[in-house]
Amino acid sequence: MFLLCVMTALLAQQPASSSMVLDFEFFRSEVQPIFVEKRPGFTRCVVCHAGEGRVGFLEPLLPNATTWNEEQSRLNFEAVSQLVMPGDPLTSRLLMHPLEPDAGGDEFHNGGRQFTSQEDPWFQTLAAWVRGATRN
Repeated sequence: MFLLCVMTALLAQQPASSSMVLDFEFFRSEVQPIFVEKRPGFTRCVVCHAGEGRVGFLEPLLPNATTWNEEQSRLNFEAVSQLVMPGDPLTSRLLMHPLEPDAGGDEFHNGGRQFTSQEDPWFQTLAAWVRGATRN
């Protein structure tokens, strides 16, 4: 009986998100544009996180392209999905690396703090996707 109680407690601590599915259409239309947008005072995510020798996860943009094609978007989706814990934005590297440590982020993002707080609209968009938002 004790073992059953311990196992039940451990399972309760596991995020229910393990069966959660991230939405590709929300990613493509809402999340992916964040990676190419220029924020004042910052380098665009795509500059450091795409291409040869990239630190990360994004497909390089084709010459003269401002966004990714369908195939590249699917590859980006697969790669970026590995950086999140579906259902739990605050344990997802995608959100914690660029978040200011004073706002709950970690110390390991060399590209600067894109988000000074968890209230940042881009942070909120990423968090919504991780929590399961879908494109209507």
